Amino acid sequence: MSKKIIFKGSAVAIVTPFDEQNQVNLKMLDKLINFQINNGTQAILVCGTTGESATLSDEEREKVIKYTIEKINKKIPVIVGTGSNCTEKSMNLSIRAQELGADAVIIVTPYYNKTSQSGIIQHYKYIANRIELPVILYNVPSRTGLNIMPETYFELSKIENIVATKEANGDISSIIKTIAMCGDNLAVYSGNDDQTLPILASGGIGIISAFANIAPAISQKIASSIMQIDNEIIKSLNPESEKSILRSFLKSRELLIRYQDLMEALFYDVNPMPVKSALKMMNFDCGNCRLPLVGLNQECENKLRSVMMKHGLIK
Repeated sequence: MSKKIIFKGSAVAIVTPFDEQNQVNLKMLDKLINFQINNGTQAILVCGTTGESATLSDEEREKVIKYTIEKINKKIPVIVGTGSNCTEKSMNLSIRAQELGADAVIIVTPYYNKTSQSGIIQHYKYIANRIELPVILYNVPSRTGLNIMPETYFELSKIENIVATKEANGDISSIIKTIAMCGDNLAVYSGNDDQTLPILASGGIGIISAFANIAPAISQKIASSIMQIDNEIIKSLNPESEKSILRSFLKSRELLIRYQDLMEALFYDVNPMPVKSALKMMNFDCGNCRLPLVGLNQECENKLRSVMMKHGLIK
């Protein structure tokens, strides 16, 4: 079977802006959404890791989700982060996202208490069977201490509304094995900006990006350039198609290499601390991160500013 594709290209894992009283700032969220849509972003993920979902109350989550869905008004998909280390809670968050009109949910693997590979399957199956929305898995072992194995992906890909994964395990060989095993039953999105090219060149279909918060057009160009190499071009294998493949690959590679230092700069400290600092430099004052996250120290701030000036994002 062939699954529903939520988006191709670059999606942004958008920050949650706060005001001076550390409350959700919908006016700034409006500006961020406009910035993303005007620069070609293909989907917006709210209440993810970059959106500081761990520190949002249920009321704040609902406010952000509802506002984003109404603002975007079906122009592009809205994906909602509904992960938890409690399966029942994740299910309830997913049901509510569906009721509010989300286009898909993204669910991180259980963290802290973690589980076995069998537990991963049962966790996602329990949730997916109780909602109608497409489900994107999220594998980020550096944060959760838990890794989804390719064989586990294969079992999960048999579930009808589990349609994709955001893969951030950093293991390209494992990701290629997952793509080979699951085929069209599980789309793969890069969860690491600096691995977009190898993942897409191996059969992935996009990126869910922190980098896109500050450079959405560049993130989309990196993804779309490599994705121009479609199956029909590959099948033809004539001199013109070979040139087209080479041009697309080289364009994506050139952009990735050019902006590698900026992608790295956004992880000088814990995400989304550098992203919020960068946005403030660009006149998108999204406030401070909530504790336990803090602001960048002066050294990191200066390094980040220098890299952003180099790329013309600020003066």
